[in-house]
Parts: sequence; structure tokens; C-alpha cells
Amino acid sequence: MARIAGVDLPNEKRVDIALTYIYGIGKVMSQRVLIAVQIEPSTKVKSLTEEEIGKLNSEISTNFKVEGDLRREISSNIKRLMDIGAYRGSRHRRNLPCRGQRTRTNARTRRGKRKTVGSARIVQAKAKPAAQAQSK
Repeated sequence: MARIAGVDLPNEKRVDIALTYIYGIGKVMSQRVLIAVQIEPSTKVKSLTEEEIGKLNSEISTNFKVEGDLRREISSNIKRLMDIGAYRGSRHRRNLPCRGQRTRTNARTRRGKRKTVGSARIVQAKAKPAAQAQSK
């Protein structure tokens, strides 16, 4: 297994697909990296030499922000928005969509599972008179 940028790449995958397992590198970026280091995209990861792995590692570490650094930068950007009191920061704080999507319906991915309001009250109201009748 080749280890690049702290991520173990699967041996049976093509190099251009395997590089997308690294956080911050997508399909287009992986193709750009492979062109820069002159590796054939259809090559399997298991057939890469140590020299090619070293080239990939150095290219990615010098020219791209990936994995921990990228995650840290994104979280600090969100924290900065919250600290300055920006609208987007307040949406992040309340765990709501912050790019203009509607929230009356949909937005389930961001808001989570539905929390039903009101039906619990009705059930409790019906249960109370029955309990009071038994106690008399």
C-alpha cells in the first residue's frame, strides 16, 4: 500500500482514482498532479515504484494544502465567521444551511432527523385523565 500525504492508497485502484482518497484532492487535481510528475493515470497503485511515490508525495506536499492543514484552515475560517458575528457564522452556529437554501421544507441533511412537536403533548393530555380516574 502506498502512503501519500498520510493516507494509505488502495493497491488495486488506478492512481488517478486512488489520489482522490486524499482529502482536498479531487479528480481534476489528481490528473494535474499526475501530469506534473509524468505518471500514466491508468497505472495501478501496486505497480508504482518508490521513486514515483516519492515524486507524488513531494508534489502534493509542496503545491497543495491537503488533509489536516486543509481541515484546520476550513474550521478556522468558519470560527472566524462566527467570531465576527457574520450572518454565515450565525447559520453555522445554529447548524442551518448558510448558502441561501430554503429551510421551511427540505434542509434535512443539515438540520438532522425530524423532531416532532405537539404530538407528545396530545398523548400526555389523554393519559392524565385516565390516571386520575384510577386514583379516585
